Amino acid sequence: MAKDNIYVPTPAKIIDYVIESGDTFSIKLDVKMEHDPGQFVMCSIPGIGESAISICSFSRDYLELNIREVGNVTNAISRLKKDDSLLIRGPYGHGYPMDDFKDNSIVIIGGGSGVAPLKGIIEYVDTRRSDFKYIDIFIGYRTPEDILFKKQLKSWKTNHKVHLSVDKNPNKTKFDGKVGFVTELLKQSDFDNKGRIAVICGPPIMIKFVVGILKDKGFNEDQIFVSAERMMQCGVGFCGHCMINGKYCCKDGPVFRYDEIKDLPEK
Repeated sequence: MAKDNIYVPTPAKIIDYVIESGDTFSIKLDVKMEHDPGQFVMCSIPGIGESAISICSFSRDYLELNIREVGNVTNAISRLKKDDSLLIRGPYGHGYPMDDFKDNSIVIIGGGSGVAPLKGIIEYVDTRRSDFKYIDIFIGYRTPEDILFKKQLKSWKTNHKVHLSVDKNPNKTKFDGKVGFVTELLKQSDFDNKGRIAVICGPPIMIKFVVGILKDKGFNEDQIFVSAERMMQCGVGFCGHCMINGKYCCKDGPVFRYDEIKDLPEK
């Protein structure tokens, strides 16, 4: 997909489809697209509509999207099958500045569907392992049944230090993690800000508490990067639907250094 066609919807064939949880699935598209971890694409189904979806992979050979069924467009995409096609345009926005992270350790903190764009960071690091030091991954979900990327988790645990938690486990499901908020795992971990960058993606209230914990550990605001995802309609800063404190999530973000957007609304 040529860079000068990012505003033109282009057909993309589904080459793999994986059900991740009760309301979430991942699709792999036969698309070669240069992008940064944290960027997004606009996906559309003719006659139904268009939706912004974060890229959850880092590959020059395909594009992977993790999608939660929350509206007409995402529900329609969920009914597609392998070898079907949808329309995409992009990539859009500013992702995580991975070149600036070189020679640092990275603390990755994600909650729920916010783990999806962070998956792209992990894959990026794994392709350039010598450029980075230690990788600590903190991820939290509501229940064991909501855990995403179970297959990838196995390799992440082999290559990095992974801290997994669920808010509750009502069905007493066996899983390799802790019951409790991911913020508690972060509090209990023994690390400081020396030579480290923190990247966060999740609900705004989670971001607020995570930032507070990181500050208690000595992190400065310019060491913290957040993905402030919002409902984006146009993807190019035209409609104004995704504005936060004078900044467009789609155009200026969705990834921001925390000192640029520290008054992030909690809702």
